[in-house]
Amino acid sequence: MKLHDLKPNKGSKKSRKRVGRGIAAGQGKTAGRGMKGQGARAGGGTPLYHMGGNLPLFRKLPFMRGKGFTPINRITYNEVNLEQLHDFPADSKISPEILADANLLNDVRSPVVVLGRGNVNVSLNVKCHRISKGARSKIEAAGGTVEIIEQ
Repeated sequence: MKLHDLKPNKGSKKSRKRVGRGIAAGQGKTAGRGMKGQGARAGGGTPLYHMGGNLPLFRKLPFMRGKGFTPINRITYNEVNLEQLHDFPADSKISPEILADANLLNDVRSPVVVLGRGNVNVSLNVKCHRISKGARSKIEAAGGTVEIIEQ
């Protein structure tokens, strides 16, 4: 096969519609532009951002965004509370992978933070990216350990 043998697939290319070429062509006279008005005139028509007299979207955006600045690379954590860990047996190792298997994470790619709502009755070995002071003290009071994973 050579470059001059290449052809597009059958039906993938379509010739453009030739408008304004007489009545028999089916698109003569007004050529699909209607009768009169802004769209029928040469060079007429509205700009792309025109919204029929409403305030255009790009002018509305500063008001829709709200106040302040939202950083684009903000880290969103998977929040896991101690009350969600009460089903795990004693001395079990809890890591982001195990939490993902237990369907306790919203987004597997995001880091995990352990928060202190609830109580821990058994010792747990918790590995997470961040932990609150209250959660750390409750886990260590129950005889467990906490290890922080570097991001």
